[in-house]
Amino acid sequence: MEREIYFDNSATTQVHPEVADLMHETMIRNYGNPSSLHKKGVQAEQAVSHVRKILAGALQVAPEEIYFTSGGTESNNTAIKGIVHAYKSRGNHIITSNVEHPSVLNVFDHLEELGFRVTYLRVNENGVIDLDELQDLLCNDTLLVSLMHVNNEVGSIQPIKEVGEILKGYHKKVYYHVDAVQSFGKLPVYPGKWGIDLLSISGHKFHGPKGIGALYIRKGTRVKALVEGGGQEKSLRSGTENVPGIVGLGKAAELAVQDREAHAQKMNAIRETLASRIREKVPNCRINSNFDGTGAPHILNISFPGTRSEVLLHYLEQDGIYVSSGSACSARKGKLSHVLTAMQLTEEEMEGSIRFSFSYFNEMDEVMPVVESVTKAVKELRELTGRK
Repeated sequence: MEREIYFDNSATTQVHPEVADLMHETMIRNYGNPSSLHKKGVQAEQAVSHVRKILAGALQVAPEEIYFTSGGTESNNTAIKGIVHAYKSRGNHIITSNVEHPSVLNVFDHLEELGFRVTYLRVNENGVIDLDELQDLLCNDTLLVSLMHVNNEVGSIQPIKEVGEILKGYHKKVYYHVDAVQSFGKLPVYPGKWGIDLLSISGHKFHGPKGIGALYIRKGTRVKALVEGGGQEKSLRSGTENVPGIVGLGKAAELAVQDREAHAQKMNAIRETLASRIREKVPNCRINSNFDGTGAPHILNISFPGTRSEVLLHYLEQDGIYVSSGSACSARKGKLSHVLTAMQLTEEEMEGSIRFSFSYFNEMDEVMPVVESVTKAVKELRELTGRK
């Protein structure tokens, strides 16, 4: 069988075998409803509570501040809509950036239709916001600041800790939400210490199952529920808990966090080597990810002018190499990347951009086959279009 190389880990990751085994065992043996009063229900509730403690330990917060959701999109929606509707009497101004994930940007489009005023921070050519601009935009009507920690397309790291310090020093309470879907398990993130009120994570981004995530909500913060029902998750998120998914989320978090620094070093070495080798082999390419300390270890975005990313990725697929043309949540829509647009790339650079993203399952010996395949594919495509 031809070797497959999976460099699309920002879209999703392979479930860790230990996670899959534990989930299977939970499905077979621990199948009770956590709301039931009998032994099976108590066992299920204990499993759920154990995972709350795991996530709380990883984030250095209290277990009662952890709420389970279906993933990053639900966590982001719950955090943003829940806060602005709970505290709308305090203001209607929201600050975010112009490079957020669609699960954040589309929520703000909806809120603007409802009369909220949303201001979008610009980013520089490295995809990073300007803290001075944030300070200038804060006003008495500002209710919420919502930012991603790591950008899912290019890997730029936003200064979320510094933002928290700015908001702590502001003369009125401004709630602070962070989308940590791409950073949890790869970078340290401590919402309790950093002044973050709400924080979103998603299991399938760090070798957990799809369809499960979590939302940190600082104690004392009111969030209006999106779903009414039986009152699970302290009435924030009604519906019978996905116990196998929650158990898988906890195990994946344990595995990701316990060796996080070693994993990050491994992924960053792969990222740096791939970038330097492609730069050597492929003329006229542009590296869109940062190597100055503001780039995440697991994401590398490169533009190959004279190619089209959707064609290039299928060329690579023929060699058993799997990459992405950008955010998997919006890649099928065929629009130019709003992230690369904000970073002021040319249309040709955007049309030929590829995202390589890594996990701790990847190995250094996968780099050169990818370099060779990319070099060959770009050369062929440029010859077809008359480019060099």
